[in-house]
Amino acid sequence: MGIYRQRTHDGDFVFKNALVSTSDKTGLIEFLRPLVANGLRVVSTGGTSKYLRDNGLPVVEVAEQTGFPEVMDGRVRTLHPKIHMALLARSRVREDMELLNENGLEPFDLVLVNLYPFEDALARGVNGDELIEYIDIGGPSLLRAAAKSHERIAVVCDPQDYKWILEKRELSLDDRRRLAAKVFAHTARYDARIASVLDPEPLENHFLAGHPVQELRYGENPHQKAAWFRTASQGLHQARVLHGKPLSYNNILDLDAACATVGEFTEPAACAVKHNNPCGVATHARASLAVRAALHADPVSVFGGIVAVNREVDAEAAGDLSQIFLECVIAPSFSSEALEILTKKKDLRLLAWPELAKRAGNGLEFRTVAGGYLAQSRDEVGVWRTQGEQAWQALGDAPNEQVQADLALAWKVCAHLKSNAIALAAGGQTVGLGMGQTNRVDAVEQAIARMKKHHAGSQDVVLASDAFFPFPDSVELAARAGIRWIAQPGGSIRDEAVLLRARELGVTMVMTKTRHFRH
Repeated sequence: MGIYRQRTHDGDFVFKNALVSTSDKTGLIEFLRPLVANGLRVVSTGGTSKYLRDNGLPVVEVAEQTGFPEVMDGRVRTLHPKIHMALLARSRVREDMELLNENGLEPFDLVLVNLYPFEDALARGVNGDELIEYIDIGGPSLLRAAAKSHERIAVVCDPQDYKWILEKRELSLDDRRRLAAKVFAHTARYDARIASVLDPEPLENHFLAGHPVQELRYGENPHQKAAWFRTASQGLHQARVLHGKPLSYNNILDLDAACATVGEFTEPAACAVKHNNPCGVATHARASLAVRAALHADPVSVFGGIVAVNREVDAEAAGDLSQIFLECVIAPSFSSEALEILTKKKDLRLLAWPELAKRAGNGLEFRTVAGGYLAQSRDEVGVWRTQGEQAWQALGDAPNEQVQADLALAWKVCAHLKSNAIALAAGGQTVGLGMGQTNRVDAVEQAIARMKKHHAGSQDVVLASDAFFPFPDSVELAARAGIRWIAQPGGSIRDEAVLLRARELGVTMVMTKTRHFRH
């Protein structure tokens, strides 16, 4: 009883007894037909058994094996000793084998099960009591029992493994362990997704379990292994690569940063990202002109970068994008004329993501640390609130409409730069960015230096700082550069000294009340 399968004279698999219950029937008939031809007995349930019969395969209903009909609208059908004894019996334990014989049971040696499509139902908008019915109970029990018995059972939860199994022609213990491990990962992801939907406080009961999207050639560097996983049905993984090479690990990080930044804007906007930091962001009534301004915001740093646009890319925008070396361009869509222009660049990756402007997921962000990970709610960037504790307050001259728009632009961009972060903007375009510095003065100097290099003579430049100014020195630097409006959260013990110096220099300080560190 310890041998889970036999071999025929021509080397084909001969599984003896299979339990089959699948929601995803991709490749199921092609996999089972040759095994049934070699004598496989198939026990199955409900819709799966009907599907197999309709395709000419003989099936034993679960109720025939258990002697008990399915009840409660199918909620209870495989949860029965005559199913689980055949899954959990240990071939090396004589008493287990005798118990099977006493009950007229054969041990299962092949189990094909995948689960009710809870996540698909969620994506379709199913909710309430109807969604609850998509929570599988019997399926995970079958999978876990079979995986526990992987010493003698081949358990398959992914239809993509059917071909691999047939091609293997002989499964080793390591092969069955691999299949069992995949099962436990599958049920963990399934339960984690349900928990994230049912729990109103996801930080209290969150489990980081992702579905594999694809293996990557390497990680941040060629000697590092990498893979891409998703934790929700909606997200960057939905983007279609229309043209170009496969995405790299660094591409994906930069695409996410670009989409997160451009997603802050409801008006047409474009964002260029380099090394996970925005290097140029712009808004305009015409998306093509927002693209042009974003590319020109820092024409040196944008080389080899990634551009995200929150509107369709048209021929005019494509003309500008084609003039510079870029790794990727992502947008909700591309016009046919734009594709004709951009696909001439062989290595440029073009991605269409209709949901680009929607922030997907359950609102949590994760960072790994030694031996674990951190989770936090997503940073929400608000601008120009007029009431409540988070109301912006202008201490000095009232900014006009354009200055207000530029302060909002700089503030949104600043929140997506690595701390310490400073963003300068004018006329709907960033004109100087400073990020990742160990002190705020250096970040201010870096942003001003870039402005002087690429946008000398800019008028009505505004500055946003992701955190408070501990001393007046940064305000003095800004004033010397002609900057007269600064947005910052406040909160320093020296706020009064900083505000006094700003008034002396004729700088209007806009207090936003909210910090946006990004470590």
